[in-house]
Amino acid sequence: MISGKTCLLLSLLLPWWTVTASASEPAAASSSSQALIAALGQPAPAHTAFAEARFLQVLDRPLVVSGQLSWLGGDKLQRRVDHPQHETATIADGEVTQQRDGKSPRHFSLKRAPQLQVLLDSFVALLSGDAARLQQAFEIRQGGDAVGAWTLTLVPRDARVAKTVASIRIDGVGRQSRCMHMQEADGDLAVDLLGPLAAKMPAEPTREALQALCRGKP
Repeated sequence: MISGKTCLLLSLLLPWWTVTASASEPAAASSSSQALIAALGQPAPAHTAFAEARFLQVLDRPLVVSGQLSWLGGDKLQRRVDHPQHETATIADGEVTQQRDGKSPRHFSLKRAPQLQVLLDSFVALLSGDAARLQQAFEIRQGGDAVGAWTLTLVPRDARVAKTVASIRIDGVGRQSRCMHMQEADGDLAVDLLGPLAAKMPAEPTREALQALCRGKP
């Protein structure tokens, strides 16, 4: 299982999409992938609802949380959890802060985890629609169908990142990102429903039910 600090940062980044690492001379992404990533870029500040189910091998049931995500520009991100408990996590100026009701804030610097700083940098590249910068960190694969649904699969090029994240898959329709699936290297899986789809998170989610929702099936 990944460390607590890594898990905290990924929980901030992933529902918005994410990550990165440095690589040398990556193959160019297809023009259609570049166009799609550019279309997904958005100006800050931006806010969206999310609901996340994290499937851990050590637990019989997934952990489910929901709330709001905010990108405030640059590397400033905030994740507010409203259910089942209240907590806020923020990334700003190279530091991660976690605040829970009734407890003192927790802080840690990204300088102590260079691979996490790399993830943050790429995440910002994706939010801003910078396909060229993103493809330096990931092998990008695009799929889709005739009715406008699409998938982007991101596979880390950097071995340090690959030790934490095996792949990320984003499902969407048109210019709307609906879901994020993060397959962790240790076998755990996080699935985030974004925007209006967040309200449809099942009370007892399964991987199969979430995949059906993400692909737009009833």
